[in-house]
Amino acid sequence: MSATWPVVLRDRELELRPLRRSDRRAFERLRAVDADWLSPWDASDPDPRRRRPSFPAMRRWMEDAARRSMMLPFAITVDERLIGQVTAGPIQYGSASTATLGYWVSRSHAGRGLAPRAVALVIDHCFAELGLHRVQIDVRPENAASLRVVEKLHLRDEGLRRGLIHVDGAWRDHRSFALTAEEVRGDARGAGVLARLRAETEG
Repeated sequence: MSATWPVVLRDRELELRPLRRSDRRAFERLRAVDADWLSPWDASDPDPRRRRPSFPAMRRWMEDAARRSMMLPFAITVDERLIGQVTAGPIQYGSASTATLGYWVSRSHAGRGLAPRAVALVIDHCFAELGLHRVQIDVRPENAASLRVVEKLHLRDEGLRRGLIHVDGAWRDHRSFALTAEEVRGDARGAGVLARLRAETEG
């Protein structure tokens, strides 16, 4: 398996890149300011004795996993300003050839179409560059903002999965959405998820 990291993806003012050591202050400030906005959707540890890792520990773990081709952990930036994250992982190769995606953006940048563009960039990279067959996004039924993202990107609703992920202190139900490479290639509206999104929103 050839190395797939580091990677930088761009679309106009939007850039997806690895988290840097120098992002620590901006990242921690963003998470603190938007704590009430983000915490209902944050994955949590079922063992309350374990603390959330520090920024340096989290970044080192993500970088190690990325260099072993297990995930693509991107910082989302707009005009070089950190506004969120989007991650593809875990990534499975071979017969599964799939990745699960997760994302968040700051409250001040929500509703501007940035999250759909960031997710579309990652999906296109997974299909075109990594050769994956399928991507999946799991969303809590109550998360209206995230549901709008998968709707805009035309991911299929594959149904409710009970107690799928430990989120905000409890095992939570999620709806699973998916898209395959064949579905994108077979869509005449655009050669890729981002192209299709742009045609529908700007056309």
